[in-house]
Amino acid sequence: MALLKVRTVCLTDLATAFTGKAKKESKYKRLQRFFRSFEIDFRQIALFVAKLLPINQQAWVLSMDRTNWKLGKSNINLLFIGIAYRGVSFPLLWVSLPKCGNSNTVERKNVIDKFITVFGTSKIKCLTADREFIGQKWFLYLLEKNIHFCIRVKDNFKVISSKGNKVAVKALFRNLRPGEVRILKGQRLICGVRLFVIGLRLNDGEYLILVTDKNSESAIETYKLRWEIETLFGCLKTRGFNLESTHITEPERINKLVALLAITFCWCHITGEWLNEIKPIKLKKHGRKAISIFRYGLDCLRETIFNISDNFPTFRKLVRLFCRQKDSHMLFAGAS
Repeated sequence: MALLKVRTVCLTDLATAFTGKAKKESKYKRLQRFFRSFEIDFRQIALFVAKLLPINQQAWVLSMDRTNWKLGKSNINLLFIGIAYRGVSFPLLWVSLPKCGNSNTVERKNVIDKFITVFGTSKIKCLTADREFIGQKWFLYLLEKNIHFCIRVKDNFKVISSKGNKVAVKALFRNLRPGEVRILKGQRLICGVRLFVIGLRLNDGEYLILVTDKNSESAIETYKLRWEIETLFGCLKTRGFNLESTHITEPERINKLVALLAITFCWCHITGEWLNEIKPIKLKKHGRKAISIFRYGLDCLRETIFNISDNFPTFRKLVRLFCRQKDSHMLFAGAS
């Protein structure tokens, strides 16, 4: 609730939003003790987030990506995996990397192995990832686990052409018109692994080139869902809770902080979806929503919590909505 009030992860600001008669200094120390000592079961967080979605019984398109920034001399580097759902990625698992720069195969495998332990490989419809997530050992691992994937590669990435020459992969798509897609016949050797290659010429002239384990015409559309994890990062940062304003740098404590943000983000988005069914968000002239589903829910929760004594019946309904105790349409009845 304090996160919703102040929209920042800065502990000093959070302490001012805590209720009770204790002094601000005492509340601040309480927060420090929480991140130092409280144990969070991240497996339970992942299960909780998954159960919130109506696609829980289906296989999921997963997005894998990193977000990183510096605090003084410290690097904060988080590797995420989430479920693509209605324009945003719901965070399931993450790991704080004790370094700057790209993730390596061991770190990626660690996150996927955790996912498999909790949900199994049958829940993965497709894994999407950007140009960082390539490599022979990584591709072989995904193939060994029978995980379908669509991963982008750089357009200057070297591949073997049908004539046996080593060329930049974009050369295989150089005669495409903007908006045109081509699926190369047969598999090509990518990082020593035989994979299918699909290319799209973007409107600005650049190339979107994917490698995948399956020769699928839907690969481009599936890969587009990868962008939803970038929307999540925006919600956790400037459009939501200003994650980059934290002064926490210890990896274990960062992971706990993200767990709290994951729960808060989900509550906002679920609330926004419910409100949008009751009173749809207005569309602007260009056809886009005036505000996001996330922001719709965030504003509703903040308004309710800031006036909780007057809005307690509504607050209770929003809590029940989040916990899925009753049908959301029934919950709206009598809400102020």
